[in-house]
This record gives sequence, structure tokens and C-alpha cells, in this order.
Amino acid sequence: MLVIGLTGGIGCGKSSAARIFAGLGAAVIDTDEIAHRLTERNTPALAAIIAGFGADLVLPDGSLDRAKLRKLVFFDPAAKERLEAILHPLIRQQALSEMAAAQGPYLLLVVPLLFETGTYHDLVDRILVVDCDESQQISRAMARSGLSADEVRAIMANQISRAERIRQADDILPNRGSRENFEQHVKILHQHYLTLTQRH
Repeated sequence: MLVIGLTGGIGCGKSSAARIFAGLGAAVIDTDEIAHRLTERNTPALAAIIAGFGADLVLPDGSLDRAKLRKLVFFDPAAKERLEAILHPLIRQQALSEMAAAQGPYLLLVVPLLFETGTYHDLVDRILVVDCDESQQISRAMARSGLSADEVRAIMANQISRAERIRQADDILPNRGSRENFEQHVKILHQHYLTLTQRH
């Protein structure tokens, strides 16, 4: 099966793109969603995070305080590395399992930090970058996640530059205008991938 690695900076619209592709029939696996499932209550991954970072990251209901953990790792590179060492092997293992069972004309593997981690390049045939202006990234991320502008900029500083993402992409999905325009670009890419699937 043809595998497209979908990535982009924070607030660019990766999740929105994935939903549209899924609606068109593509198989979609999102590594962020996998990470979320792996770190739910009473999971081995959550136990490993507690062991590595302390019980103060657990909310009264036993779930992970994701906002607190996010702030911790984005302002502490060493903590970020420790968290990645716990989660990345587990996420990749689960992604491989889901890829083996995927059904569809082609597969979209959503990896927000595809370029930064470098651990999924061997699994994808092409890389699709969802792209928008940096000012749009900030405003969208603030609206979606309740982060401050400074927090969004700190996250962006931990990601490769927009120019470098575009340079390394095989395909670009612009998300700078209307929802209708965005959906039309997705449909064009979907047809392109169907054609590539026949050759693949």
C-alpha cells in the first residue's frame, strides 16, 4: 500500500486534512491519537511517565495532566528527550500494528514531528506537508489549545522551520484561505494519490 506521511507545524491543519482524506476513503493512522490512547489511565506508558517525572503529573481522577506535561517538556529539552525515549518506541510499535491491518486505496500516516524525530521516514513513500503562514499557526493554535502566543512560539521553536519543511516535502497542501479552498486542494491530492497507487 502507498503510504503518505502527513506532517506540518503546530496549527497548520493536519487533523483537519486527515479528516477530509478519511472522508474520501483513505486509511488514516494518527500518531498523536496513538500517543493519547497509550497514555490513558492505567496504561503501562502512563506508569512509565509517572515513574520518570513524578506523581504530580496525575490528575485526581488518575489521568495524565497533559497541559502540565506539555509545558514541562517544551521548556526543558532534557525532559523532552526523556519523554520521547518512553513514548516513541511504543507509538511506532502501535503504528506498525495498525498499518498492517489498514484498509484503503492508500494510507495516510500522520506524524506531527516527522522531520524532527526522523524515525518514520522508512515507513513512508511520500511526505505531504500542510502549510500556512506562521501568524496563522499562532492564532489557530491559540484558539484550539488555549495556549498563549509565547507558548505557541516556544513550540514552533522546537520544530524545524517552515522553509525547511517545504524544502523536504514531496507534496504541499496549502491551508491559507477558506475551508472550501482547503478541501478542494485535498481532493486534488486524493486523486493524485489514487493515480500513484495504481503505479505503486
